Amino acid sequence: MYHNPVLLKQSVDDLVTNPDGIYVDCTFGGGGHSREILNRLSDKGKLFSFDQDLDALKNNIEDPRFTLINQNFRFLENSLLMHGISEVDGILADLGVSSHQFDEAERGFSTRSNAPLDMRMNVMQNLDAKRVINEYEEEELADLFYHYGELREARKLAREIVHQRKSKSIETTEDLKKLFSYIPPHKVNKFYAQLFQAIRIEVNQELEVLKEMLMQAYKVLKPKGRLVVISYHSLEDRLVKRFLKNGMFEGEPERDIYGNYKKAFDLLQSKAIIPDESEIEENSRARSAKMRIGIKV
Repeated sequence: MYHNPVLLKQSVDDLVTNPDGIYVDCTFGGGGHSREILNRLSDKGKLFSFDQDLDALKNNIEDPRFTLINQNFRFLENSLLMHGISEVDGILADLGVSSHQFDEAERGFSTRSNAPLDMRMNVMQNLDAKRVINEYEEEELADLFYHYGELREARKLAREIVHQRKSKSIETTEDLKKLFSYIPPHKVNKFYAQLFQAIRIEVNQELEVLKEMLMQAYKVLKPKGRLVVISYHSLEDRLVKRFLKNGMFEGEPERDIYGNYKKAFDLLQSKAIIPDESEIEENSRARSAKMRIGIKV
């Protein structure tokens, strides 16, 4: 299977409120969510799906109601306008790396395989993990390990990398892992997960891209249109939670004399929705998933 979609039925249940409407799947992947959305649409309904990964294009769906756009979802608004669409009824984004991307060893996403340092979701872009590790300044590396990987010893890690690459370029995931063989066995899995996450976020500009998508999603959603976002780590979830609350990523909104502020969304549920135990048992990657749903005010 290319990708086992998380919270499949519930996400689409909460997304599709108008069978005749226009919907967007920001992260097509294997097409699991898209197919389920199409199952809920009438002959009048339309679905536009985005994916920047060329591999995902092989999963295209032959359906007159469906359009697959080979673009990063940071270009959501303009891409829809190019297809004559200015407003939509709902938007779904299942963030993170697909099962296929993790399982394709040569992509360099997985901590389990020895592969070239790559981690590009879009293989056509120039910046990859090898350039980050071998060309970034020590301070830049420390910052991304601290902010994107939430690693406490970020400066020490950056120093180790810069010291090593003076004598030999760091080419593969195994080369990188060997630098930190001193990590205690009971901490090693979490450590490498955080380290690889930090590099991957930098390579793909994941947090900036997410911010751009969320702001554009608000613009193109119709009033009462729904935004459904499934995230897999706290950095993404915090951005989504804050944006759905007040349409901002930092700072505080202006309040009136009564202390009220203009909301961007009503929340379908106040707390994040998480997969149940049976889904986690079937799909271990669902364990960290959190889904939040906003209804545009």
